[in-house]
Amino acid sequence: MARKSTKKNENKEFFEAILMLEQERGIPADYLLEKVCAAIITSVRREYGGEDVVFVDCNPEEYKLRVYLRKQVVEEVENEFTDILQEEAVKYNKKALVGDFVEIPLETKQFGRIAATTAKNVIRGDIHDAERGLMLREFESKQKELVTGKVQSIDPQTGNVTLEIGKATVVLPKSRQLPNETFTENQLVKVYIEGVKDTPKGPKAMISRTHSGLVRRLFETEVPEIYDGIVEIKAVSREAGSRTKIAVVSKDENVDPIGACIGPKGSRVGTIVEALGGEKIDIVIYDEDPTKFIAAALAPADVLLVEVDEEREKACHVTVPDTQLSLAIGNKGQNVSLAARLTGWKIDIKPESGFYIPQSK
Repeated sequence: MARKSTKKNENKEFFEAILMLEQERGIPADYLLEKVCAAIITSVRREYGGEDVVFVDCNPEEYKLRVYLRKQVVEEVENEFTDILQEEAVKYNKKALVGDFVEIPLETKQFGRIAATTAKNVIRGDIHDAERGLMLREFESKQKELVTGKVQSIDPQTGNVTLEIGKATVVLPKSRQLPNETFTENQLVKVYIEGVKDTPKGPKAMISRTHSGLVRRLFETEVPEIYDGIVEIKAVSREAGSRTKIAVVSKDENVDPIGACIGPKGSRVGTIVEALGGEKIDIVIYDEDPTKFIAAALAPADVLLVEVDEEREKACHVTVPDTQLSLAIGNKGQNVSLAARLTGWKIDIKPESGFYIPQSK
């Protein structure tokens, strides 16, 4: 009895150590146990010719860690690592017959050293891999999502900003920051996770403040009607730091999609503009009719006529009042360029009294 109690106590210490790591490092105990058991199996298997005969049963609730071999009962042993004679097999299972499989428990002294060594390697040496796997899963679950990070440091030479997101640190490159954007340590910053890569140095999240997905997620956060699915964002086009166009449609005729996005006294869109450093936002109505959608997309300019160009794929000619020409085109062609990207159409513009001016490709 004393021997059994000692073994149980040893196992208890092992499981308690695993649970302590879970609490301290945030790595799930199940993940660690899986790694330890796999390492034990791999190590013990070497002692049995590499054959797939080693198994581990693990039950943390009962402090049970059982390692055993599984061999087939045979009349004549052809492989000493996988086969066992019936007269030997009955020592482990009195009813064992030829063709059956028997489980042969390994005493602690037979695998204790191996288990201790492999467990030590997993817990101490491979803890980085465990944390890396946890971090990768966490980032993957947040892919294409909006997250908030705290500024840890700013590189004065490159302008790159290191953010603390959860338990990870992630770099926001200068190229994915808004123009003229400045940061201070401990500042909270909203970023969009573009994607995740598993690199030799560990998981790498690619974050951005220039991606159009950031605007989409901000609207989903600030506008309950979008979150609830009553209002749908159909398209977003963006020149980060300057201007964004977003096309929305309502699934409820009683809900004005533009009004919902703007919010009472402009509070909702105002919060988003502030989060984007003052970036201008045009909210337009999406329409299945491309001519109506194109006319709306050129807001704030008024459109007199949209004609589909039959000779070019997804191309059109747009006529605007003479006084609206510069507004329709926008500064350096920005307005028509954003409208073209929003609708997916090539747009040529002309004043009511003049010739078409090709603006978008």
